[in-house]
Amino acid sequence: MANQAKVWTVVPPSVGLPLFLGSVTVIAILVHLAILTHTTWFPAYWQGGSKKAAAVEHISTPVASLPSSVTAS
Repeated sequence: MANQAKVWTVVPPSVGLPLFLGSVTVIAILVHLAILTHTTWFPAYWQGGSKKAAAVEHISTPVASLPSSVTAS
């Protein structure tokens, strides 16, 4: 812990903390901007997304059939 504490002898906390928190904020905004401009789902999510219900496929035939010697109970 002593090594991390020495940074405040070079940079005062009144400068270092706002600089650190400001850089975190700028990075978060840049990440959101990159996602917003490079995807199609993110803007749709912000606008409320698709209003229609998701289509559900109904499969009427079984995927695999039992051998004739086996019966389902």
